[in-house]
Amino acid sequence: MSDEFFEKDTNQDEAADINSREAEEVTETTAGGNTEEQAGEGITGGGIIPESSVYRYKKPSQEEEKKEAGSSYSFWAEQVTGTGAGQTYENYQEYKENKGFDTSNTTYNQKAEESKQDEKGRKKDGFFHKAGKLVAVALVFGLVAGLAFTGFNEAYYKLNPKAAPVRFSIGDNGSYKLLSSTAVTDGKIAQKTDVTDVIEKTMPSIVQITTTYNQVYNDWFGEQYNQESEGGGSGIIVGKNEKELLIATNNHVVEGADPIKVKFIDGTEAEAIIKGTDSVADIAVISIDLTKIKSATMDKIAIAKLGDSNSVKVGEMAVAIGNALGYGQSTTVGYISAKDREVKVDDKKMVLLQTDAAINPGNSGGALLNLNGEVIGINTVKYSSSEVEGMGFAIPISKATPIIDELMSREILTEKEKGYLGVYPEDVTEDVATMYNWPVGVFVKKVISGGSAEKAGIVAGDIITKVNDTEITASTQLKEKVNSYRAGTKITVTVKRNVDGKFSEKTFDVTLTADPQTDSNK
Repeated sequence: MSDEFFEKDTNQDEAADINSREAEEVTETTAGGNTEEQAGEGITGGGIIPESSVYRYKKPSQEEEKKEAGSSYSFWAEQVTGTGAGQTYENYQEYKENKGFDTSNTTYNQKAEESKQDEKGRKKDGFFHKAGKLVAVALVFGLVAGLAFTGFNEAYYKLNPKAAPVRFSIGDNGSYKLLSSTAVTDGKIAQKTDVTDVIEKTMPSIVQITTTYNQVYNDWFGEQYNQESEGGGSGIIVGKNEKELLIATNNHVVEGADPIKVKFIDGTEAEAIIKGTDSVADIAVISIDLTKIKSATMDKIAIAKLGDSNSVKVGEMAVAIGNALGYGQSTTVGYISAKDREVKVDDKKMVLLQTDAAINPGNSGGALLNLNGEVIGINTVKYSSSEVEGMGFAIPISKATPIIDELMSREILTEKEKGYLGVYPEDVTEDVATMYNWPVGVFVKKVISGGSAEKAGIVAGDIITKVNDTEITASTQLKEKVNSYRAGTKITVTVKRNVDGKFSEKTFDVTLTADPQTDSNK
């Protein structure tokens, strides 16, 4: 600072008083001298003029302030703000007017320090103010997000009750524990690959079937002899009444077999008889007298849960269980490859489920399951060729269930008790139907005189298409259906009759008679 801001004081006592007063107000340290230069250093250095000083600080005039604008302002900018760049003389003047900058009774350093402390206080207050605002915003956001999430969950679980978390009671106090809901990815339920629980739940309802057949052979000399052979397959426990346990299987597993033995999950065996068969659908129901089953075995076996094959989707995982190669129950896993596949088996066409789960010999009659442990098909056949891999087929359970229900309700009859229709039948296959433009069914070549068909009005040339509510497509099926009723039972037979080159449908009420003792196919 210029020396012009100081003047010599002739009254040293007054100067001493001024110095003493400034010492109390500004600082407790001394850094002065008794020269004009030392006095300037004392003021600009933040000290005081000692009592022996002969110089005092004087208030500069307006002209002097302007003259010293550069040095005074630079000092102010450096000491007060710490940044001299960009400041002007007007800023300096404004600071003096608004902030009370008084050079007459204090030092620049004191004002600079006060300004720095004010600046620190403002920065500190600004930090806490900003931090408080940030915390408040975060709390408000969290509260809104939580309420929105809770509201969405409530609405979603009301629309999708099966997706709601499961709660179960634990302890004596009835408290509840929350179980995690099914993992969801892109809105789809994650695919399950571990099927152990499905197997454990379903295996008690699957049985092994062992059959014995009597086959007749001719030797080189034309003599006949009988030879017994064994076969095997699987079955599904589908029902139980007061007298018998009912098991569904394939017709080709038990057809012509005697005896039929069934092995349960605990290894015990019991002998079964045929309750009813449908050769066209390749479905049979066998029954076991409950008195032949041990009570301990009854506690271990279970009735299978039949599902809905119509809702099955291609690509859905499937599990096949059966008595593969007669070694006992085994499991294979695959996927549903196709639905409604038309497959020709033994000159008859069947509409089946296709799967790449291995269907091996002995698996016939076993269960094809979904991942809920429900039966969606009855394993029946597979393609076996060096050119074919992984093409197994099962009867859709939705088509099999009505047949199974009807077979389970059938009465077991002796040959004398069975009803007979009294016709000579012949199959009208699809090939024949296409060639002659006939309906598919059973062609009546001849009626037996005095038989139930003749009495009802059925004549040769009629094509039988239905017995009661069951569609008839083969003569074996017609015989099985008619023989399932007791003689004397009235049934409804539907036929297609050719009149002037056109087939018209007619229905007849037929009262079945006993075996007329003829060589007809009845």
